[in-house]
Amino acid sequence: MDFQQQKKKQLSKIDKSSIGSWDSKIVKLCKKLNKSDKYYTTSSCAGRIVLIKSLDVKARDVFLFRTHDKIKFVELKKALDDAGKKYSGLIDFQQTTCILHVACADLNSAQKLVNLAKLSGWKHSGIMATRRRFMVELHSTEKLDFPIMKNKKLLVNDDFLKIIVKQANKKLGKAWEKIVRLEKLI
Repeated sequence: MDFQQQKKKQLSKIDKSSIGSWDSKIVKLCKKLNKSDKYYTTSSCAGRIVLIKSLDVKARDVFLFRTHDKIKFVELKKALDDAGKKYSGLIDFQQTTCILHVACADLNSAQKLVNLAKLSGWKHSGIMATRRRFMVELHSTEKLDFPIMKNKKLLVNDDFLKIIVKQANKKLGKAWEKIVRLEKLI
């Protein structure tokens, strides 16, 4: 299959993500890339805040709370309370940054996209080449990840939770700014 056939096949697939659609903050960037004859997106996330079961193996139903928006302190407290009712093991708090996987028509197109991404602040970005295609992974740096609850007991106090909320929201905002910068450069 040539690149355009692969693109058509990929873009015709049903969204298999757990939310079933693109994050609203990254839709414009994905659409802009997909309009080009040199690129198509295969997966994306604009960044999120989650409470997740801390497991050593991949499993279904690991998310206890998930939002792709900024949060408030009371929202996090409620999410922690709900998570503690559902799961008694170790729970992690994660604020993850934007990530985007893009198939590229050729090496030059892939390098151009990586260069634009790095100019936009997506520092952890690179090219993965396979026999089938050139794939670019664009990844930013803003993240928080640590254990927050164990055996239904919160491991931190409210003062720390307030700091977490402020930092997680700040980092999400920075990630969203990078999405907009890259969209403008493309």
